Amino acid sequence: MLAYIKGTLEMKMTEYVVIDVGGLGYKVFMSGTGMDQLGEIGNEVKVYTYYRVREDDISIYGFNTNEELRMFELLLSVSGVGAKTALAMLAVCTPSEFVLAIVSEDINVLTSIPGIGPKSAKRIILELKDKIKKEQQIQELTSASKNSKTISETNVKVKQLIEDDNKVQEAIAALQVLGYNKKEIEKAFMKIEKAGLTTEELIKKGLAILAN
Repeated sequence: MLAYIKGTLEMKMTEYVVIDVGGLGYKVFMSGTGMDQLGEIGNEVKVYTYYRVREDDISIYGFNTNEELRMFELLLSVSGVGAKTALAMLAVCTPSEFVLAIVSEDINVLTSIPGIGPKSAKRIILELKDKIKKEQQIQELTSASKNSKTISETNVKVKQLIEDDNKVQEAIAALQVLGYNKKEIEKAFMKIEKAGLTTEELIKKGLAILAN
């Protein structure tokens, strides 16, 4: 199993790149966005890899970050989603946007991706939501949201704290989708000034810390 490939970027084609490692050229399939991020031919590059073996095909898929790799693996675990569709999603949707769409059940984000219709979007959300046992988390968030609405206007600060906590819990759930455990996420969030941040901003800041 290949964890990553590090070498010289020798070639860029429409759907794949070739990376030279000690005289061996590895053909690595990537999204257009991913290939653009590698830069120019001749650059020293490192891509995280997914080694896919089938009876009629052996292919290597490459990603610039572990989060992109995790997103790809999650998509492949959904029934009816193939490698080409998963790569197409990576070309137009970042991991943070993707996990936010799953947690918030935003079908519109997923259907904006070529090849994903409403039925496929609903299936992706349902199957991935189940993988992180999100049903319980959603119930807790819904309950907290309802409680926040009963707070009087004189308790605006308390209400804001509850709303901020809801966003933090959503961000934690989203990062769990990408394979991080709750303890390391909470540890990362201790380093962030969370007040007033949106869920997406929390996810992005959390990813920046967890990726290092």
